Amino acid sequence: MNVARQNTRAALEDGQTSSGTSRLVTPASAPVARTFSVVVPFYNEAENVRFVLEELRAVLPDSEIIAVDDGSSDATWQQMLQVPGIRRLHFERNVGQSAAVYHGLRACTGDVCGLMDGDGQNDPFNFRLLLAEFNKGQADVVCGYRANRHDTWNRKAASRVANRIRRFFLDDGVRDTGCSQKVFRREAVELLVPFRGMHRYLPAMFKRAGLRVVELPVHHRTRRAGASKYDNWSRAVAGIYDLIGVAWLLSRKLPLVRMEEKK
Repeated sequence: MNVARQNTRAALEDGQTSSGTSRLVTPASAPVARTFSVVVPFYNEAENVRFVLEELRAVLPDSEIIAVDDGSSDATWQQMLQVPGIRRLHFERNVGQSAAVYHGLRACTGDVCGLMDGDGQNDPFNFRLLLAEFNKGQADVVCGYRANRHDTWNRKAASRVANRIRRFFLDDGVRDTGCSQKVFRREAVELLVPFRGMHRYLPAMFKRAGLRVVELPVHHRTRRAGASKYDNWSRAVAGIYDLIGVAWLLSRKLPLVRMEEKK
């Protein structure tokens, strides 16, 4: 076990069961167990899908796992069918990561939802850390950030620039929106506006809706197989286009208000 993972284990707080499963506990004033659903999108990840899902199932044996095949052209779907104990969604064509995330979240039945990538770089053990922080009751959304990112130097440099620009325009309160691992209440899904690129702006939408967003460092790993589906240039062009649209949308979005009804 490496140092990063040992530090992650040491950071766990009350709310984790002795067996390490995904039982969620509210603050002491309301000790009610809740259930956890995890959404994992895949696109042409035939070499990784079984490893990712089997590892996730081993770490969170009591969770609902929803695997979404975003219209893969390889054997991702066939490999997914070999993994027992999960729910599977299959798109007839590739429509993008945001669509896979959104429809996966809409399918969740757990009280709390989690997200992670299907490329094997996200460590599923991080969910225990994120859930422990969530259980403290001080945050509505807990986002991971890759404290020791295992990617090429040019991808890391491009992400640093993009994150700074995004924070300047949106003030979303997070340093690493590219880290997919997040947990939040299922009710928060109703706050999302589906569009291409949505998955990069979840913290911004949640924060603008008045939810409390916090970040925690998480363990990140080198890709074990396959190749990234993005390049720096396409991400940059799409990011600028999306940033303008999201900034406009959030400035015009109707706020949540408290209401009282009397008859």
